[in-house]
Amino acid sequence: MNRIRSSVTPEGKFIYGIHKPQYTVTNLRDNTHIQSLGHIEGSIIVDNARNFPEDDINVTNADWIFEIPNPFPFKGVTYIDKEWADATACDYSRIRIKTPEPVSFSELLQKSGSEMSLLQQLPEPMQLALATCSTDPKDLIQLAEISCKIEKDDEGRVTGLGYRKNTDGSIRPVMHKHMLFEAVANNPHLPQEYKVAMVLRPGAQGGSEIVGEIPSENETHVYEYLRRNSYIAGGHYAANMAEDASRYSIQELSQQDMDGLRHLYYQRIYVRLAKEIGINAPEEQRKFTNNELEDLRNKITVKLKETPEIPSTATLWGWNFGFDYAPSKYRLHASHQQIHQQYAMIPESVEGYTGNLEASQFSMETYGCGDLVAEVIRHYRAVYNREFFVDYLSAIENNTRMDERTVLESSLIVWRDENVIVFVPKAQTSQWELQLMTIDNKHGMPTGNILEADSSMRNSLNRGIFAAQKALAGIGAKMVTSIEYPKRIGKRGEPGQPLMYAFLPRLPESPGAFSEAQLRFINGTYPEDFAAVLRTQLLQYKEV
Repeated sequence: MNRIRSSVTPEGKFIYGIHKPQYTVTNLRDNTHIQSLGHIEGSIIVDNARNFPEDDINVTNADWIFEIPNPFPFKGVTYIDKEWADATACDYSRIRIKTPEPVSFSELLQKSGSEMSLLQQLPEPMQLALATCSTDPKDLIQLAEISCKIEKDDEGRVTGLGYRKNTDGSIRPVMHKHMLFEAVANNPHLPQEYKVAMVLRPGAQGGSEIVGEIPSENETHVYEYLRRNSYIAGGHYAANMAEDASRYSIQELSQQDMDGLRHLYYQRIYVRLAKEIGINAPEEQRKFTNNELEDLRNKITVKLKETPEIPSTATLWGWNFGFDYAPSKYRLHASHQQIHQQYAMIPESVEGYTGNLEASQFSMETYGCGDLVAEVIRHYRAVYNREFFVDYLSAIENNTRMDERTVLESSLIVWRDENVIVFVPKAQTSQWELQLMTIDNKHGMPTGNILEADSSMRNSLNRGIFAAQKALAGIGAKMVTSIEYPKRIGKRGEPGQPLMYAFLPRLPESPGAFSEAQLRFINGTYPEDFAAVLRTQLLQYKEV
């Protein structure tokens, strides 16, 4: 039977392979180089003789490896080492990133009787390491003042930065060490007055216009910035927590904050679509109420039935949470630590060129990651004459463990309500991946994009995203990339395609290398055990 490369089957089950290696390796080595490696307790020699076998090698007891095709063929394959995963199944405490120990260079200098000015003399890589790792505000204040020109009032309070006017007329902050500035400004332990002056106050990071706002009320406050010159053409927006609602960690983030960040996303997309199809939105420069937002969404939905051709047909939403710099000057994740989200719309098509900047010769379909999901649906339907997500949801809800341990938990679902599920994929593309998926609504079809999401569904999406982030942060995740897989809006939308989100943590010892570049993802935990740990984490949060 013709089968697509997916772990989902028409029987509503997951399939996978198990490698049980037994093999012989022909020894082709010419020479033997036995050397001492050291001594046990200073007397018994430890050498490297085991590294130089005399004969061929027969491997009979290598670890079993599960090979799990991703449900979505475009996302590759996950490998789980049975020995690692079995050990974790017996000890859930292994699924955690440890909290770093406190670091204070200032205390070290004080204890050793050295001058505090020594910090200024450190090589830049050491300053950079301290800027990201120190938990002592005294260290960070010194590093901040080394990195740039800080202005203070007569009482020594930080008021802003020193600026200079360049020959082209542009105004820029006076930077002494730009990478050090970025690193220290994004350290959560830097005092708030420095954070505000260096990065949080509107305008501190450049001239991006604020075009939307969740006003400061009930302890939340969010700005919407326009990013004019972005690779995402036609309007790219960032919703950033404001300077009086500083959120440098998921622990500080509230459900109300999440609702505000997401409200600006829904609002911007609805207003953009309304203008494209000739619907008048409220003209006042203010935040829409939830009722106004829902009213505008309904008007767009009705009008689209009469106006099937629209310029923009897909949404783009993403969130890089977590910042870090290596002393070697490699930035390891997001551009800043302060919690933010980004979003835009993707046009239906783009003018095509071939060697001529002025004369367009054809039209090209634009790329949207949700289109990859639609291709899977169509391929699955063509091969099996069944709906992919009906079978996928059945496989999730009827999941069984790969290790046959019936006494351990078998559910992949971490959180759910009547509209969405948050779950651990059977084949994770990062070691701690989570996903969110909408489930069939009262009309029998899943919500596929935010235009199809009514107020109840939007609330569920906000809560589900919040739950996913809280659960991951609870076990120590500090850097998480989150992306949306939406269905196209309008006639190009694939029937039966739900709206999906993926949450992809970056683990300290999993930087991504040649295996991941081939879409081969290596894991040491059964997904069911990971789901059980996250469910336990959510018990402590009243908001979810």
